[in-house]
Amino acid sequence: MPDIRLATQDDREVIADLMERAIAELQKGFLTDEQIESSRAGMGLDLQLIEDGTYFCVEDEGQLAGCGGWSRRATLYGGDHSAGRDSRLLDPASERARIRAMYTHPDHTRKGIGSLILKAAEDAARAEGFAEIEMAATMAGKPFYLTHGYCVESEWFDTHGKVPVPLATMAKRL
Repeated sequence: MPDIRLATQDDREVIADLMERAIAELQKGFLTDEQIESSRAGMGLDLQLIEDGTYFCVEDEGQLAGCGGWSRRATLYGGDHSAGRDSRLLDPASERARIRAMYTHPDHTRKGIGSLILKAAEDAARAEGFAEIEMAATMAGKPFYLTHGYCVESEWFDTHGKVPVPLATMAKRL
C-alpha cells in the first residue's frame, strides 16, 4: 500500500528525477518530440510548494511513485525556472486554489497514485476555505482530471519553449 506524506527539501533530487522521467515518457502519444522538449520550459520543480507545505510525495515500497500538490499562491503552473511566476497569496473567498505539479513515475501509472495525491490536495485546499480549484493540465493529464470531475474551461498554448505546447485550464468545485 502506498504511503503519502508532505515533501521536504531533502526530496528535491528524487522529485526532479521523477519529473524528468514522467515528462519524457508519459507525454508520448500526446505531444510531438519537439513539444515534449519545449514543455520543460513550463514544467518542473517548484520549491515554493515544498516550502508552503502543500506538496506531497507518494512512496511505494521505498520508491517515489508520484508527487504533486496544490497551492494557495497565484502561480498557475511551472517550475522555479519558469517565466510568469506570481507568489501572491490567493483569497479563498473569491479565488480558486491551484492543483500543481502532478507527476507519476512511469512504472506506477494506473495504480491510484495520482488519485491519492489529488484527493489529498483537494481536501487540504477545502480545509483552508477554498470552494474551487483549478489547474493548467497537460494533454496527457487531461483525461485523468476529466474522470475526477474537472471541466475544461479553455485550451491554449504555452509559448515559453521553442515550439508551442498545448495546455488546458481545468476547474472544479470542491
